[in-house]
Amino acid sequence: MTVVPKIQAHAKRLRIYIGEADSWEGKSLYRALVMKAKELDLAGATVYQGCMGYGANSRIHTASLIDLSDDLPILIEIIDSEEYIQTFLPYLDLMVKEGLVTIDDIEVIKYGKKPPKR
Repeated sequence: MTVVPKIQAHAKRLRIYIGEADSWEGKSLYRALVMKAKELDLAGATVYQGCMGYGANSRIHTASLIDLSDDLPILIEIIDSEEYIQTFLPYLDLMVKEGLVTIDDIEVIKYGKKPPKR
């Protein structure tokens, strides 16, 4: 049996809740945020599209065929060290006009054959 190397560490999880229709400089906000995270060398980002939800304005957004929304909920999740998350936060202040951001302390177990590049 081969044992896969793993790395355990403490990290931060950044979650950004926005709408699919939100934009930044003519492109989708979620795409712009992921590209900025990549540019800043954050470890990774994942975008989730919700099938239903509501936020501060209490308006229901749904993917139902009956009342199809063009503004479904979007969640962007980024996990990295506190240092890297902190470098990203000023861009959220600049780019996010309406949304919710959470930051959690988490423990990470990364499995893989290659060590991280940084």
